Amino acid sequence: MKIVVIGGTGLIGSKAVAILRQGGHEVIAGSPKNGINSITGEGLQQALAGAQVVIDLANAPSWEDQAVLEFFRTSSRNILEAEAAAGVRHHVVLSIVGTDRMPDNGYFRAKVAQERLIEASGIPYTIIRSTQFMEFIGGIAAANTDGNTVRLSPGLFQPIASDDVAAIVAEVALAAPRNGIVEIAGPERAPFNEFVARYLKATGDSHEVVGDPEARYFGGHVDEHSLVPLGDARLGRIGLDEWLRRAKAAA
Repeated sequence: MKIVVIGGTGLIGSKAVAILRQGGHEVIAGSPKNGINSITGEGLQQALAGAQVVIDLANAPSWEDQAVLEFFRTSSRNILEAEAAAGVRHHVVLSIVGTDRMPDNGYFRAKVAQERLIEASGIPYTIIRSTQFMEFIGGIAAANTDGNTVRLSPGLFQPIASDDVAAIVAEVALAAPRNGIVEIAGPERAPFNEFVARYLKATGDSHEVVGDPEARYFGGHVDEHSLVPLGDARLGRIGLDEWLRRAKAAA
């Protein structure tokens, strides 16, 4: 099977590409560096010729509200147009759990706009909504640090390892289109502030983590269930301790 992975050189893309190639599939790892650009449209038609599946993992270079909205709208329209011309039979996209429950987060609004374009395209699709990646916990802590204090919502948090995300993305890409949403999350759920405190302690970071109900997540208000699946979800297998062990071993 020919599969094109837009964003195929990124964190999730590179792992998914490797899994799919190991399965014997013809996989193109699309990125601007190799002449496949979803914003300009460069190389899309040639890359998608003969492809059965497209996995969209493209990510915006800027998180500014208008810039990220324009990125996902433009990128998705170009990809979907090229897919229609090529007769692609399954469009898979990675989105975020809670996108539709945090309208004051500009990035989440942009992902909702992307999802709506896909749903209206007429191309068979599967939307994978994932919780935050464990690889981003350090950056989340840094973004919410003031002096020696990290302020985070006590709302629930259920991060997932990128290895688990990539494995599920590859599996979904090879299955029949759902024409709907699949939610995925990590195996452990705990208050946001407690999870990050555990991570910082394990990595030797002395910052104090404070649970603050008014703390924002990249501009968005967080309630108890904003960042976790509300119903059934596929759970990854790698918990925080195991992920930390692997990260240390790879360092």
